[in-house]
Parts: sequence; structure tokens; C-alpha cells
Amino acid sequence: MPTQILRPTLAILGASMVYMSMAAAQPSPVMPSVMIRFEADQSALLRTFRLPQSRIRHERMVKFYSDFERELSAMDFAAMGAEDRADWVLLRDRARSERESLEFGAQRFAEARALLPYWDDLCAFHEERISKRTANGAGSADRLTELTKAVGEASRNLADVPEPVARRAYMALGEGIRALDDWYDHFAGYDPLFTWWTERPNKDAVAALNRHRELMEAKWPAFRNADGTAIVGDPVGEAALKRDLAREYIPYTPQELIAIGERELAWCDAELARAAQEMGVKTWQEAMELVKQRHVAPGEQPQMVWDLANEAVEYLEKHSLVTIPELAKETWRLNMMPPERQLVAPFFLGGETIMVSFPTNTMTHAQKEMSLRANNIHFARATVHHELIPGHHLQQFMNSRHSTHRSGVTGTPFWTEGWALYWEFLFYKQGFITTPEDRVGFLFWRRHRAVRIIFSLKYHLGQMTEDECVRMLIDVAGHEPATAEGEVRRSFNGDYQPLYQVAYMIGAVQMQDIRRELVDSGRMSERDFHDAILKLNNMPWAMVRALLSGAKIEKDFRADWRFDQGRPVGDTFGARGG
Repeated sequence: MPTQILRPTLAILGASMVYMSMAAAQPSPVMPSVMIRFEADQSALLRTFRLPQSRIRHERMVKFYSDFERELSAMDFAAMGAEDRADWVLLRDRARSERESLEFGAQRFAEARALLPYWDDLCAFHEERISKRTANGAGSADRLTELTKAVGEASRNLADVPEPVARRAYMALGEGIRALDDWYDHFAGYDPLFTWWTERPNKDAVAALNRHRELMEAKWPAFRNADGTAIVGDPVGEAALKRDLAREYIPYTPQELIAIGERELAWCDAELARAAQEMGVKTWQEAMELVKQRHVAPGEQPQMVWDLANEAVEYLEKHSLVTIPELAKETWRLNMMPPERQLVAPFFLGGETIMVSFPTNTMTHAQKEMSLRANNIHFARATVHHELIPGHHLQQFMNSRHSTHRSGVTGTPFWTEGWALYWEFLFYKQGFITTPEDRVGFLFWRRHRAVRIIFSLKYHLGQMTEDECVRMLIDVAGHEPATAEGEVRRSFNGDYQPLYQVAYMIGAVQMQDIRRELVDSGRMSERDFHDAILKLNNMPWAMVRALLSGAKIEKDFRADWRFDQGRPVGDTFGARGG
């Protein structure tokens, strides 16, 4: 163990003591209960108003966020301690951002309404369902009949709109059909008169709606997607990206972030060239090919994951890098990923349970070979600790035990994914890996995260198509075709926010820069730094920086922090060797 870890300086101890004493001296916190109520109230409303894009849900949620903004503005901000001030700013900005997102979503759905001219009539059944009123059988039959006519007319005159816009309508229509089913099932059978009036009109309405969906699938075949392989995205545009970056307190344009990705990619290229030379081959492609061939045999992947997880924990504890509760080491679990899930997650997923991708007996021979190559030993060495300890499992373990009022309110993928990728950066420079093959494995993922910045932002800016993104992952990042398609499918299928793929590397760069200010300067030890971040819980890095550095947080908090220092992240950590 290095001397600097065994013998911490007085400056490090002093900084840690100052941070703890500052926390102890704060007024009694008032914001945790407010944030807990915000999350509970929001969840209750979303469970009640279940139909996205319905007028009633939009209006109710806008009112909810506006009411919370007014409540916060009436609080005595000046009397709050540092963490309450941080929470107040984060909650105020969260409520404002959610309200703005609702308006943005409504604007985008308005473009899709041409395909669903009957949408308000369909939503009316959901409104009646949640109104706690008893339905009128004869009146409901009339409304269902009118709905069937309107749907038939829309089906005969299918509007010609771009595929992403049509997909918004298609997805909304599926939700609308489910809402109609919920309305009918609630009353049918329990009210004989209602059933007598509505049974046939309801069947006709549902049949018409399903026919409309089938006609949309015929015009846009990707919507059918029975095998889950289609890739259909919906670019949000530059204005939306800038709004989302402001919510993260990131004072960069999308173009500036793309430049960071390109510079990181160049750094990875230089490192890969060095590793390839050490391996005795001429190009990084040849080095990558050798690494991909080094996988365990079918059936042996779980044992490899166990071994890699234990190796990471031993290294962390040996070098006193972060506190790992014994229960955290005991309670993580391993599951093998179903083949259909691997269509969108061709690599590991993690948390308390690590989901392991590997070939199954139901895959084609080509799919098995690609999965074996993609989940090789050296790639896995960089991902197991990302998913478990010190990555997502340790994050989630600590989040559920410290500052829990923040978990569902202030959370951001820049913190979640940035933390996990930061450890890949740190391990790369501090002696965790020693062979060129392992460096290639780590660099595959690092290149992948740099490419994610480039292709995801360019896609949402309208500068790349889905197919071009897949091609970039194959040609530039070194993916297998199946895993490249899975990554792009995952990025754009609607399950992840537009900045999610950017958040990995940019979040790690942000955390690295805070480390430079606090650890490399000698103000905090590595363990104290990492422990403090986990105990603050998930929040934008700009606010983590403000709290850990002791900066005064004002109501008009806006980050002007240029965390990118113009240097590759890999050059900023001091090396222990390797």
C-alpha cells in the first residue's frame, strides 16, 4: 500500500473534519420532508392519471408542478443550511423542468394528432373511469358508436406524416386502447344495464382501433416489430438538448460535448495503438480481434463474474479507496439474461442483481458466436465492477441508506453512470490492470462511451440516422453487428432520455474534475471523497461540487463550471503502476 495512503496529511484530515463540522452545524433540515412529499404526491397523481398525452393528465400535472414552485418560493431560503439550500434549488428546478417537459411533450404530440383526430373522444372514457362516477349505459353506447365512426374515417384517410411522428401516435394509441379496456372492464358485468347497452358497441370500437393500428403497421412496417429487432427513434432537436443540459447545470452546447467525445476518442486511439504494439500486432482492430477470441466456455461465465467481482473488492479495500459495507458484499446476486432481453442489452446490466449476457441454446449459431465474442474475459473485466462494486450495486446500496429523500427527486444519469465509469478510468491508471489485453478491454468500453456522445447527440441534432449510428459503433468502436444494433436500439427506443448515453463519459469527466480540486489538491483523502459522494446521494455533479467545496448556494444557482480542462481524462490521475 502506498505511503500516501498509510500516512494521510494533516491537510486531508483537516478538510474532512471541516466538512463534518459544517454538516453538524447546519440548522435542522426542512427540505427532506418536502422532497419526500413531492415524490409521493407525484407518484400518486401519475398512478391516478394513467393515460399519457391525455388532456386531464397534462392539466393536473402542470398544476402540481406550478403549485410546488409557489410553495417553495414562500419558504425562508435565507434561514436554510447548505444542504437544505441545495435541495431547495434542485427541487425548484426539477418542478420547473418537469413542467417544461410536459409542454414540450404536448407540442410534439400535437404533430401526431393528425393521425388520431378522435383522440379526445377516446380519452374521455379514461376521464370517466377515474372520475369515480357511474357510467350511463345508453349514453356510453352512443359515445362508443360515434368513436367507431371517427376511427373508421381516420383509418380511411391515414395522414402522411414522418415516421417518428407516426410512432408517437402509434404508441399513444396503444395506451388509449388499454385505457378503454380498463374503462369497460370496470363496469361490464357488475352493472347489467351497462353491459346490455355497451357490449357490442365496445367490441366494435376496439376492433376499429386495432384495425387503425394494423393500418399504421402496414404503412410503417417497423412498428410491427414482432421480433423486437426494429430500430425506430425520434430525434428531439437542439433546443430540447440545450434545455436538458441546463437542467443538469452543464454550461456546454451539444457541439462542445461532441468535441469532448472526439478528443476522448483520439486519446483512446493512441492508447490502443500502444497496446496493440505490446501484443505484437499492427492495428487496434487486430488487437481487438485477439481479445474477442478470449472468452470462457458455455456454462463458465457465472464463475468468471464471481471471480472478477471479488478481485475488484479486494483491490478497493487494499488501497483504501471507498468504504464497502459487509452487507453490500453479501447481498448482490447474479442472473443470466434472457435472449430476448439481449436484443436491447447485449452486455451486462447491474445493480443489486447483475444481469449477465451470454449465448443461450435458442440463439442462432451466428448470434452465439457474436455473444461469445462480445462478452469476452477482457471486456468483462471492465464491466463487472461497473455494475457491482464500486459501481451500481454499491451506489444503490448507499442510496437506500443515506439522504434517501433525494433518491427519486434529484437523481440524474450523469451521477449514476458517471460514478461507475469514473472507476473504470481510475482502475485503468492505478494498477488494477497490467496486461495489454486487459487495457484493450477497458479501452473498448472507453471508446464506446466516447462514440456514444458523438452518435447520440448527432442523432438528436438530425445529423445521423439510426443506420449510421450502428455503422459507427461497428467501424469506430469495434462492436459486433448484433451488439451495435442492440446499443442503438436501446439508445433510441424511448426507454432512455436523450442525454442518457452522453451521461456516462461527461459524468465521469465531471467527477474527475471535482476529484482534481479536492483529492489531488490534498483537501480530502480518496476514501473520504468517495464516501462523501455516496452519502450525499444522487444529484447533479455541479451541486455535489458546491456542497463538498463549501461554496455558498444561492437561489439563482447556475453552474458556470467548465469541468473540461482540455486534457484527456486518462492523463489526470496519478498512476500507482501498471
